[in-house]
Amino acid sequence: MKKTFNTEGYCDPEYNYMVDLSSRLSDIKAMVDQGKYFTINRGRQYGKTTTLMALEEYLKPEYAVINMDFQMLSNADFESEQRFVSAFSREILCNMDMAPAPVREELESYSGSAVSNVTLSVLFKTIVKLCQTMGKRIVLIIDEVDSASNNQVFLDFLAQLRAYYLKRRKVAAFQSVILAGVYDVRSMKKKIRPNEDHRENSPWNIAAGFNIDMSFSEKDIAGMLKSYESDNHTDMDIDGMAKRIFDYTHGYPYLVSDLCKILDENIAGSKEFPRKSDAWTERGFQEALKVITREDNFLYESLLGKLKVNSRLKALLQEMLFNGKLIPYVATSDYVKDAAMFGFIRNDNETAVISNRIFETVLYNSFISEEFAESRLYTAGVQEKNQFIVGGHLDIRRILEKFIDTFHELYGEEDEQFLENAGRKYFLLFLKPIINGVGNYSIEPQTRNSERMDLVIYYQGEQNILELKIWRGNAYNERGESQLSGYLDYFHMKKGYMLSFNFNKKKEAGIKEIVLGDKVLVEAVV
Repeated sequence: MKKTFNTEGYCDPEYNYMVDLSSRLSDIKAMVDQGKYFTINRGRQYGKTTTLMALEEYLKPEYAVINMDFQMLSNADFESEQRFVSAFSREILCNMDMAPAPVREELESYSGSAVSNVTLSVLFKTIVKLCQTMGKRIVLIIDEVDSASNNQVFLDFLAQLRAYYLKRRKVAAFQSVILAGVYDVRSMKKKIRPNEDHRENSPWNIAAGFNIDMSFSEKDIAGMLKSYESDNHTDMDIDGMAKRIFDYTHGYPYLVSDLCKILDENIAGSKEFPRKSDAWTERGFQEALKVITREDNFLYESLLGKLKVNSRLKALLQEMLFNGKLIPYVATSDYVKDAAMFGFIRNDNETAVISNRIFETVLYNSFISEEFAESRLYTAGVQEKNQFIVGGHLDIRRILEKFIDTFHELYGEEDEQFLENAGRKYFLLFLKPIINGVGNYSIEPQTRNSERMDLVIYYQGEQNILELKIWRGNAYNERGESQLSGYLDYFHMKKGYMLSFNFNKKKEAGIKEIVLGDKVLVEAVV
């Protein structure tokens, strides 16, 4: 069977192109060998299930593994202690074909629908017998543990696991327990019972920290591409392509696989890229970026759905993206924990940054789209679109000229604070309909701050570099020109653009060209 890149659930190395997980599995097994109980918490579609399935096979030579998925249980299974015990017993039986007969008989007696008096305490006494008689140490893995995280029965179950962990020198217990999901069950502290006030408890404070990196490195991605190349012979630059993919995904597993899948199945074979060798190129990659940032997939739906119910998190991300606000990565901060837990941000030298450039573009597009209907700048971009395309090329200078005119007409009387906060957003609102359907853009993350942001505009295989900046005086402006010149060197380009938001009342709005050595900078001042 022909191998494919997979984005739908568990990846199987026999059928799918995958990165080599062996080093991660070895690191996780080391924690199991040490008898650690821990949680694996990562954002949606971060490869947790694939890792756990591979881990089960990796551990089997040495351990007996119970690997269950709480999504396989119904909501009704968590309604009472008895129903949970019954469902959990059935799951153990499905996983433990070789369990000793007396233990199997006890578990079978608990799993019947008519059982009404079996408690968690009784179940754990049977689990002790299982651990004593199995012949191998037992590892319990529970995936999608979020499914039960707000349920009192599950909290009581965690409390039992904790109790047996603490006395396992005297009583047989699981060698290791691994709970996986998006939410960290260590943070569940509210115990809720009918007619009682909330009371604090930490049923999972025994969990060891899980610091194993589950993202894909450039080397990981290159290894997967080598396997693909050996089957498809595209003559791609493997290391170069791996670097491109990493630069835009920062190794987020789903995004890596999705980009590769788009290149293999959508871009290759298209009119513009008829062969696979045409697709696995810089230009083909840019086409794939257009596709992936415009998809309507479960991952984006999950991310953006969090912002609909968390206005504080949404405001934080907007400040980071549009205003370049620097947010310290303080692990104990609730809003930082939430943003990291859902996958929006990562820690970069103790500063919170958006997880990857694809998420950045998706967030920019989402935030901008909320203003399409009301934005006069967006409407102006739609109406004027045709004049900015000359011979199939994007006329950036003309875009800047029209933006200045329209911006002054619409917002010339607004105060400085409003303009400084909204300027970048409004330019993107104006640009979006002009390049929509054909072009794309991205923000260079290392240049985004409160004063400067570099925008790379892709259109018909061409790149244009545009620096958006807040005017801070002539000296700062000259530094900005020098920085942009250096950035053009990086992209091997001779022409760049600068859009300055200047709040000096004596400013000279308009456009001028500046020659710096062998480069030309077109500067527009609003």
